[in-house]
Amino acid sequence: MLLKIVLGFLCGIRALAADNNTAQEGPLPLLLVSFDGFRADYLQRFPMPNLNLLYSQGVLVEQLTNVFITKTFPNHYSLVTGLYAESHGILASNMYDPVSHKYFHTYNDTDPMWWSQARPLWITAQDSGYKTAAMMWPGSDVTIGNRTATHFLPYDSTMTFQQRLGNITNWMLGNKKEPGVMFAALYWEEPDRTGHIFGPDNTTAMAKALKEVDENIGLLMSELKQNGLWGRVNVLVTSDHGMAQCSAERLIQLDDCLDPENYTLVDLTPVAALIPRKDPELVFERLNKCHKHMTAYLKKAIPDRLHYRNNERIQPIILIADEGWTIVQRGNKLPRLGDHGYDNSLPSMHPFLAAVGPSFRQGYRTSSLQSVDIYPLMCHLLSVPPQPNNGTMNGARCLLADESCWDVPLVVGLVVCVLLVLSFITLVFRLMSHRRSLGPRPFQRLQIDDDDDDDPLLE
Repeated sequence: MLLKIVLGFLCGIRALAADNNTAQEGPLPLLLVSFDGFRADYLQRFPMPNLNLLYSQGVLVEQLTNVFITKTFPNHYSLVTGLYAESHGILASNMYDPVSHKYFHTYNDTDPMWWSQARPLWITAQDSGYKTAAMMWPGSDVTIGNRTATHFLPYDSTMTFQQRLGNITNWMLGNKKEPGVMFAALYWEEPDRTGHIFGPDNTTAMAKALKEVDENIGLLMSELKQNGLWGRVNVLVTSDHGMAQCSAERLIQLDDCLDPENYTLVDLTPVAALIPRKDPELVFERLNKCHKHMTAYLKKAIPDRLHYRNNERIQPIILIADEGWTIVQRGNKLPRLGDHGYDNSLPSMHPFLAAVGPSFRQGYRTSSLQSVDIYPLMCHLLSVPPQPNNGTMNGARCLLADESCWDVPLVVGLVVCVLLVLSFITLVFRLMSHRRSLGPRPFQRLQIDDDDDDDPLLE
């Protein structure tokens, strides 16, 4: 009986949630905006009035758990593919491919070979007949499967945010010759640039950079409103990674542990990747004992949780520095005061997500989400069949206006409360019944059977 009552209670909650949701007919255009290096706790540390206004009308995910390594290229490609780095193949800022013997650097990144292990959303959306656009998003100027986005511009640091936004807006509006794009991605390099130069703990410098970022978000909202797009498109504002404070007092010098003739260095800090030239076991043994703030891994032993093992471009040995520590080959020069790339379980590496538009709930806030979940969410918004990916809609579903969302802790709490109340009521009834059974019994007339042969004779 208790089970039936609880099930009825839960069904009532679900029906009420469904009644409160509004259905959205047909997909709406989608704009994805990334502000590079926007650490999640900047939202609490610095005033962001325009960003606050944006997510107050929509949703906020306070922290995204991004993919390892927490660098720009791997995470931007994860956002538009829903894949871990080991699955999409963009593993770091510097890579070596043992099959082709090619090297990859961020300033030499347009070879399709590096990017073709996955298909980004601007290509997948075209398969559904949509026009797409990408403004300086990593990989967007690369021909993938003989295609690019319908509209794109390669990276140009001299182009202002306003100029980039103007192009995006025009592409979304379309013209008499072709319809507007249904998916657009826009990249901006701040506050990452300032974070590298000054470090995230430099309040003065970061406040100035984030004021500019917030003004750009205000410009974004204003531009969409002036062109009649606000309220008619869905907008996601996010980032790729956070930032950690570094120091010249926290340097790890590889030359102190191993002669450089013993290895070929592919990438350096804070995740170093190297290829042993001589005895691999000896090289690993020396690196493993090198520094207490650096962990060495053979490729086969990289922890499963990092999703950073199953790709031929991952080198035989990787070194992971502790938060705030910097790996250098030699010397005492600190490359940068702020850096990222560290373990993706660290809060300092986490970005955020804010979203607004007709498809999103209003005034909703949640603590966390996986960054690979953004891809299936965007495919859902566009009604585009997703490519195989590592994400899920389980958590992202709660952000949507037309989806019923079960807040698991709340529901569990309600169920426990209902069970406690019902148990208490049941106990009270039993006690009352037991008390009645112990009281004086009411008078009952004794019934005598006249036909009883055992009755004594009356004289």
